[in-house]
Amino acid sequence: MSGGGKSSFVSLIPRFFDVTDGQILLDGKDIRSFKVRSLRDKIGMVAQDNILFSESVKTNILLGKPGASDEEVIQAAKAANAHEFIMNLPEGYDTKVGERGVKLSGGQKQRVAIARVFLKNPPILILDEATSALDLESEHLIQEAIEKLAKDRTTFVVAHRLSTITHADRIVLIEHGEIVEVGSHDELMAKQGGYHRLFQVQQLEN
Repeated sequence: MSGGGKSSFVSLIPRFFDVTDGQILLDGKDIRSFKVRSLRDKIGMVAQDNILFSESVKTNILLGKPGASDEEVIQAAKAANAHEFIMNLPEGYDTKVGERGVKLSGGQKQRVAIARVFLKNPPILILDEATSALDLESEHLIQEAIEKLAKDRTTFVVAHRLSTITHADRIVLIEHGEIVEVGSHDELMAKQGGYHRLFQVQQLEN
Protein backbone atom coordinates (compact mmCIF):
# COMPACT_ATOMS: atom_id res chain seq x y z
CA MET A 1 0.00 0.00 0.00
CA SER A 2 1.04 3.68 -0.35
CA GLY A 3 3.33 4.82 2.44
CA GLY A 4 4.26 1.24 3.38
CA GLY A 5 8.00 1.79 2.87
CA LYS A 6 8.55 0.30 -0.63
CA SER A 7 10.54 3.23 -2.04
CA SER A 8 12.58 3.58 1.16
CA PHE A 9 13.36 -0.13 0.93
CA VAL A 10 14.78 0.03 -2.62
CA SER A 11 16.61 3.31 -1.86
CA LEU A 12 18.90 1.26 0.39
CA ILE A 13 20.28 -0.65 -2.63
CA PRO A 14 22.08 2.31 -4.32
CA ARG A 15 22.97 3.58 -0.80
CA PHE A 16 20.89 6.76 -0.89
CA PHE A 17 21.01 6.01 2.82
CA ASP A 18 22.50 3.07 4.72
CA VAL A 19 20.94 0.43 6.93
CA THR A 20 21.32 1.05 10.66
CA ASP A 21 20.91 -2.62 11.51
CA GLY A 22 21.73 -5.82 9.58
CA GLN A 23 23.28 -5.72 6.11
CA ILE A 24 22.49 -5.85 2.40
CA LEU A 25 24.62 -8.27 0.42
CA LEU A 26 25.50 -8.01 -3.26
CA ASP A 27 27.15 -11.19 -4.58
CA GLY A 28 27.78 -12.13 -0.92
CA LYS A 29 29.48 -8.82 -0.01
CA ASP A 30 28.09 -6.07 2.22
CA ILE A 31 27.21 -3.18 -0.13
CA ARG A 32 28.91 -0.77 2.29
CA SER A 33 32.22 -2.34 1.26
CA PHE A 34 31.78 -0.96 -2.29
CA LYS A 35 32.57 2.62 -3.21
CA VAL A 36 29.25 4.46 -3.70
CA ARG A 37 30.24 5.51 -7.23
CA SER A 38 31.16 1.99 -8.37
CA LEU A 39 27.96 0.58 -6.81
CA ARG A 40 25.74 3.15 -8.53
CA ASP A 41 27.52 2.56 -11.84
CA LYS A 42 26.03 -0.95 -11.71
CA ILE A 43 22.46 0.22 -11.02
CA GLY A 44 19.85 1.74 -13.33
CA MET A 45 16.73 3.38 -11.86
CA VAL A 46 13.43 4.35 -13.43
CA ALA A 47 11.16 6.14 -10.97
CA GLN A 48 7.62 7.48 -11.13
CA ASP A 49 8.94 11.02 -11.60
CA ASN A 50 12.30 10.99 -13.35
CA ILE A 51 14.52 14.03 -13.44
CA LEU A 52 15.15 15.47 -16.88
CA PHE A 53 17.40 18.48 -17.40
CA SER A 54 16.42 21.42 -19.62
CA GLU A 55 18.91 20.26 -22.26
CA SER A 56 18.22 18.32 -25.47
CA VAL A 57 16.62 14.89 -25.56
CA LYS A 58 19.97 13.48 -26.71
CA THR A 59 21.86 15.05 -23.77
CA ASN A 60 19.31 13.60 -21.34
CA ILE A 61 19.72 10.10 -22.79
CA LEU A 62 23.53 10.45 -22.79
CA LEU A 63 23.49 10.80 -18.99
CA GLY A 64 23.28 7.00 -19.02
CA LYS A 65 26.63 6.69 -20.78
CA PRO A 66 28.44 9.97 -21.50
CA GLY A 67 30.47 9.70 -24.68
CA ALA A 68 28.20 7.15 -26.38
CA SER A 69 27.83 7.44 -30.16
CA ASP A 70 24.73 8.87 -31.87
CA GLU A 71 23.98 5.36 -33.12
CA GLU A 72 24.04 3.98 -29.56
CA VAL A 73 21.68 6.76 -28.41
CA ILE A 74 19.25 5.98 -31.25
CA GLN A 75 19.36 2.23 -30.53
CA ALA A 76 18.63 2.91 -26.84
CA ALA A 77 15.70 5.18 -27.80
CA LYS A 78 14.32 2.54 -30.17
CA ALA A 79 14.53 -0.12 -27.44
CA ALA A 80 12.62 2.25 -25.12
CA ASN A 81 9.87 2.83 -27.74
CA ALA A 82 10.97 6.50 -27.79
CA HIS A 83 12.59 6.96 -31.23
CA GLU A 84 9.35 7.60 -33.10
CA PHE A 85 8.06 10.40 -30.87
CA ILE A 86 11.56 11.95 -30.68
CA MET A 87 11.75 12.12 -34.49
CA ASN A 88 8.40 13.98 -34.48
CA LEU A 89 9.72 16.68 -32.13
CA PRO A 90 10.61 20.04 -33.80
CA GLU A 91 14.37 19.36 -33.76
CA GLY A 92 14.36 15.61 -33.21
CA TYR A 93 17.07 14.51 -30.77
CA ASP A 94 18.31 18.12 -30.48
CA THR A 95 14.96 19.39 -29.15
CA LYS A 96 15.31 21.04 -25.73
CA VAL A 97 12.92 19.40 -23.28
CA GLY A 98 12.47 22.42 -20.95
CA GLU A 99 12.93 22.61 -17.19
CA ARG A 100 12.27 19.12 -15.72
CA GLY A 101 11.04 18.01 -19.13
CA VAL A 102 7.93 20.25 -19.18
CA LYS A 103 7.66 20.10 -22.98
CA LEU A 104 7.18 16.31 -22.91
CA SER A 105 4.18 14.29 -21.74
CA GLY A 106 4.52 11.96 -18.75
CA GLY A 107 4.81 8.92 -21.02
CA GLN A 108 7.45 10.61 -23.19
CA LYS A 109 9.53 11.57 -20.14
CA GLN A 110 9.37 7.96 -18.90
CA ARG A 111 10.59 6.66 -22.26
CA VAL A 112 13.53 9.09 -22.30
CA ALA A 113 14.43 7.89 -18.77
CA ILE A 114 14.17 4.25 -19.92
CA ALA A 115 16.34 4.98 -22.99
CA ARG A 116 18.95 6.41 -20.59
CA VAL A 117 19.00 3.11 -18.67
CA PHE A 118 19.16 1.03 -21.89
CA LEU A 119 22.24 3.06 -22.84
CA LYS A 120 23.78 2.52 -19.40
CA ASN A 121 23.06 -1.25 -19.58
CA PRO A 122 23.53 -1.94 -15.84
CA PRO A 123 23.35 -5.42 -14.26
CA ILE A 124 20.87 -4.23 -11.58
CA LEU A 125 17.63 -2.45 -12.40
CA ILE A 126 15.24 -0.69 -9.99
CA LEU A 127 11.77 0.25 -11.24
CA ASP A 128 10.01 2.37 -8.63
CA GLU A 129 6.33 2.74 -9.61
CA ALA A 130 7.58 3.36 -13.16
CA THR A 131 4.18 3.02 -14.85
CA SER A 132 1.81 4.23 -12.15
CA ALA A 133 1.12 7.78 -13.38
CA LEU A 134 0.51 7.05 -17.06
CA ASP A 135 -2.38 6.78 -19.47
CA LEU A 136 -3.09 3.31 -20.89
CA GLU A 137 -1.40 3.81 -24.27
CA SER A 138 1.81 5.09 -22.68
CA GLU A 139 1.67 2.35 -20.10
CA HIS A 140 1.52 -0.33 -22.80
CA LEU A 141 4.55 1.12 -24.64
CA ILE A 142 6.48 1.51 -21.40
CA GLN A 143 5.57 -1.93 -20.06
CA GLU A 144 6.87 -3.40 -23.32
CA ALA A 145 10.14 -1.42 -23.06
CA ILE A 146 10.56 -2.37 -19.40
CA GLU A 147 10.13 -6.08 -20.15
CA LYS A 148 12.96 -5.83 -22.70
CA LEU A 149 15.08 -3.84 -20.26
CA ALA A 150 14.55 -6.28 -17.36
CA LYS A 151 15.57 -9.33 -19.41
CA ASP A 152 18.74 -11.04 -18.13
CA ARG A 153 19.36 -8.66 -15.25
CA THR A 154 18.45 -8.51 -11.56
CA THR A 155 15.33 -6.35 -11.41
CA PHE A 156 13.50 -4.87 -8.44
CA VAL A 157 9.98 -3.71 -9.29
CA VAL A 158 8.10 -1.52 -6.82
CA ALA A 159 4.39 -1.57 -7.61
CA HIS A 160 1.06 -1.38 -5.96
CA ARG A 161 -0.73 -2.41 -9.16
CA LEU A 162 -0.20 -6.14 -8.74
CA SER A 163 -1.03 -7.15 -12.34
CA THR A 164 2.38 -5.73 -13.36
CA ILE A 165 4.37 -8.09 -11.10
CA THR A 166 2.60 -11.47 -11.25
CA HIS A 167 5.47 -12.93 -13.34
CA ALA A 168 8.18 -11.98 -10.78
CA ASP A 169 10.32 -14.83 -9.34
CA ARG A 170 9.76 -13.51 -5.83
CA ILE A 171 7.14 -11.10 -4.54
CA VAL A 172 7.65 -9.31 -1.22
CA LEU A 173 4.60 -7.77 0.45
CA ILE A 174 5.46 -4.81 2.67
CA GLU A 175 3.03 -3.32 5.18
CA HIS A 176 3.92 -0.46 7.54
CA GLY A 177 7.64 -0.90 6.86
CA GLU A 178 7.59 -4.65 7.59
CA ILE A 179 7.96 -7.61 5.23
CA VAL A 180 4.84 -9.68 5.85
CA GLU A 181 4.83 -12.20 2.97
CA VAL A 182 7.36 -13.54 0.47
CA GLY A 183 6.81 -15.98 -2.41
CA SER A 184 5.83 -16.36 -6.06
CA HIS A 185 2.39 -15.19 -7.24
CA ASP A 186 1.03 -18.75 -7.14
CA GLU A 187 2.48 -19.43 -3.68
CA LEU A 188 1.04 -16.21 -2.23
CA MET A 189 -2.35 -16.76 -3.85
CA ALA A 190 -2.47 -20.29 -2.37
CA LYS A 191 -1.63 -18.85 1.06
CA GLN A 192 -4.75 -16.66 0.96
CA GLY A 193 -3.16 -13.94 3.09
CA GLY A 194 -2.59 -10.22 2.52
CA TYR A 195 -1.35 -10.53 -1.09
CA HIS A 196 -4.31 -12.70 -2.06
CA ARG A 197 -6.70 -10.16 -0.51
CA LEU A 198 -5.11 -7.20 -2.33
CA PHE A 199 -5.04 -9.08 -5.62
CA GLN A 200 -8.74 -9.97 -5.35
CA VAL A 201 -9.66 -6.35 -4.58
CA GLN A 202 -7.67 -5.03 -7.56
CA GLN A 203 -9.19 -7.60 -9.93
CA LEU A 204 -12.68 -6.47 -8.87
CA GLU A 205 -11.76 -2.81 -9.40
CA ASN A 206 -10.65 -3.58 -12.96
